[in-house]
Amino acid sequence: MRLGILMMVLLGVLVGCDSGGGTSNTANNNQSVSSVPPPAGYEAFVENGNVPRPNNAVDVFIVYSPESQSYMPDIIRQFNEASAGGKNPVTGAAYAAGEKPVYVWGTDPISGSSGTVARWIENAVLGINTPETYRPTIFQPSVGHWLALINYNTGKQIFNLTDARATAISPVVIATWKTRLDALQQTLGKQDIGWEDLLSVLNSPNGWCDYNVPDCRRAVYLGQADPNISSTGLSTAIMQFYACARKNGFTERRLTETAVRDPQVQECVTGIQGLVKHYSRRTEDFLEYVERGPDYLDFLGMEEGDVVCINLGATQGDEQCNKPAEDQLVAIYPAEGTYYHEHPFGTLNAEWVTPEQKIAATLFTDFVLTTESQRRIMQEGFRPANPAVALEYPFVLENGINPTGIGAVLDTPEAEAIVAIQQTWANVKKSADVIILVDVSGSMSSEDRLDQARQGIVTLIENMSAKNRVALMAFSDSITVWDELELVEINQNSITQHATCSDTLSDCLQPLRATALYNAVYESVEAMETLSTDDKRIRLVLLLSDGQDTCEADCKSLDEVVAKIQSTYNDANPVIVVPIAYGSDADIRSLGSIAAASRSEVISGDPSSILDVLTALSGYY
Repeated sequence: MRLGILMMVLLGVLVGCDSGGGTSNTANNNQSVSSVPPPAGYEAFVENGNVPRPNNAVDVFIVYSPESQSYMPDIIRQFNEASAGGKNPVTGAAYAAGEKPVYVWGTDPISGSSGTVARWIENAVLGINTPETYRPTIFQPSVGHWLALINYNTGKQIFNLTDARATAISPVVIATWKTRLDALQQTLGKQDIGWEDLLSVLNSPNGWCDYNVPDCRRAVYLGQADPNISSTGLSTAIMQFYACARKNGFTERRLTETAVRDPQVQECVTGIQGLVKHYSRRTEDFLEYVERGPDYLDFLGMEEGDVVCINLGATQGDEQCNKPAEDQLVAIYPAEGTYYHEHPFGTLNAEWVTPEQKIAATLFTDFVLTTESQRRIMQEGFRPANPAVALEYPFVLENGINPTGIGAVLDTPEAEAIVAIQQTWANVKKSADVIILVDVSGSMSSEDRLDQARQGIVTLIENMSAKNRVALMAFSDSITVWDELELVEINQNSITQHATCSDTLSDCLQPLRATALYNAVYESVEAMETLSTDDKRIRLVLLLSDGQDTCEADCKSLDEVVAKIQSTYNDANPVIVVPIAYGSDADIRSLGSIAAASRSEVISGDPSSILDVLTALSGYY
């Protein structure tokens, strides 16, 4: 998990205020205005295709989903070029005398995904005094769930849901490897695979070995994004609740809050979450690493377009989809049903959106649904939302998807049910046992490294799930157990005291002597094996070190450490070691070997970023 993917950085762009002027609709409309005030707090709407803005233009501000970054800037540019040239971008005819041109400003939410944008719009609607606000004309989330949630959470009809128009279609699938899908279908003797079939592997005594998988293991690895932030994470969680509700006798078409809060349904979803090896805030965080194949993940909820992107080795906005070297990623369309992510355009009924802007927003929406725009969108792996546009490449079997469709489509749940899923998520998600292993060798005293690490540890604990258990261990030439593995609520105060030195200066994390790195990692893995015996919990060692191994006596080798980690590989929940290389002196090569042994990744950090790194990690476990 590289830092660039882990961190969701807030970008503040201040743009000057100039409302523009002029009434003519002739060539002088192409005069550039210095800027237009962005209706936002931290993030400005700066995507305009570098097209000069007509002085009398009607401005439309759109915040769009990260997935749309691969095509939306191009479409905005094409629209603005036509409009600034005096033509209606949809009809190609000249604007009528006195008719104002429309000019679009867009932004891809650097601060997060659709869930974050929804929360920031809610802040603006409710007048909450925070810079974390968006005031767009159009919100294009990945899925319409977020529009319904904004209405529900604000108590206002900010969006007319019947008027929100789909612009790009992508069903949510369970991505897996062709060898894994073949093994499931052959062993189970059926083609349609669902969530219950994935559980059958987890519950099988020998895991994948009972499915005739070469180089098999007991564990099953599922990746799950956060339903409070990620559209795909939310749709995947809804699908799981639907499947479990059906299994427990639910027969209504729309999932209800009563069904979500049913203890048996939640127990069933908890069972599915038992498959999880990696949690993430966003699905995009997984894209770089899926290429590693089944050693990294067996299953991952993602949009169909992501499967296409990965098999083509293409890009999705700023994200690189790395093509797998050995196995093909394929889409499972769950037998219980799934959702279309329709990437809807929702025009806001908010005080900052004028009637003139609403009309202008309709024109831009119409442009996105033209044949030319839809074919451009289809190039990025999205099915056309305009039914008059024929499906064409890249929608072929060779790209790991089924061009004919997804079978059962689930009804959108009532808003109360979606809220209930988000509220109960902390109770149904897989819990973790976490050992925080901190290097306190002498070099940690430079550049305020240890002081910054202490603050990061406190933040990590504060944001960690209450169901997790956590321990604090430190090492220099020997290892010290500051806090034994216990529930977060039990250990939080003690760990905070040890990290901040708030009790006594001698009874806290202080820089000491040499760096027995390999011994410390070996002992922490051994401790995890002894203390964490529940095969339903993630087992994580979070290693923070700024140096190389300088052990002087009774020293373990790197090979011994790697072998120790690998010895847990066939456990239902193997021990995962995630090293944070803290500073330029860190031994990246050795830490990389430690990470590779547990199929994780080295995270790079420094005194200026370690707080952000550990804050982000708190959302992963």
